[in-house]
Amino acid sequence: MKDKRTVLYRTVRMSRLVKNFTALLAGCVALVVAVTAVVGHLSAAAEEKQKAGSVELPIIMYHGILRDSKRQGKFVISPSEFEADLKYLTEHGYHTIVMQDLIDYVQNGTPLPEKPVMLTFDDGYFNNYVYAYPLLQQYQCKMVLSPIGRYADEYSESGEENANYSNATWARLKEMADSGLVEIQNHTYNLHSNKGKREGASRRRGESVDAYQAMLREDVGKMQELIRQNVGYTPTTFTYPFGAVSKEALPVLKEMGFQATLICSSRINHITRDPDCLYGLGRFVRPSGVSSEQYFTKTVPLPE
Repeated sequence: MKDKRTVLYRTVRMSRLVKNFTALLAGCVALVVAVTAVVGHLSAAAEEKQKAGSVELPIIMYHGILRDSKRQGKFVISPSEFEADLKYLTEHGYHTIVMQDLIDYVQNGTPLPEKPVMLTFDDGYFNNYVYAYPLLQQYQCKMVLSPIGRYADEYSESGEENANYSNATWARLKEMADSGLVEIQNHTYNLHSNKGKREGASRRRGESVDAYQAMLREDVGKMQELIRQNVGYTPTTFTYPFGAVSKEALPVLKEMGFQATLICSSRINHITRDPDCLYGLGRFVRPSGVSSEQYFTKTVPLPE
């Protein structure tokens, strides 16, 4: 009798185990199907994104580079910090590009390198030539340099070259551009000021649209011509001084042939095949006192 009960107990227990295993197996199959569906959906989304030509592009904004630690801060870094940035980017597989690379990608479908990143320098200080340019040559990296025309004229006439305060001459700008590592863009001739009634190239309060646009055409057009004469290149991109944007500026800039603009909003850019995505490109300021690893993982979330 005891053996019969034992056999019955074991039979019932085995039946329950089989039933539970069957349910578990069914659940696993359902899970696999669900995961496969999700992965398939993600793959399809990634494929659509690739077909659309969408690329995540971080743009870094530099200004001055000086050895004196007392002069370093939000807009001035040390040569060693800039070298560390270049070393970090190259070691992690990032490739520096310039605006023409970006424009060719959007308008002509010219492929970009994997993990693109853009390095921009505003104002055109002579210390960019002294410290940044040799490091670009050493690491074979590129940068976009947007000088202020008035100061390029002033120091070209005086011939004065001082890393602490002067701006690069037209001869230095051409030398860098001729290397193929430095692309020169338009930062206005004489609108780089945040004092008085106008901030940068923005429209003043009470200024008529016609008067503002005429002023912008004159100043920016003068800078275009100077760069053509002295560097042998026609800028394709307008870099807003201080990132100060007025809505009345863009129609003028487009009319003048600019295919892109750079501002100062801290964000990753999503580049598509739509030419309008090139207007208002955001940039991250690179301050001193932060390691390259911390900066490129915390401040700038570089795309993998």
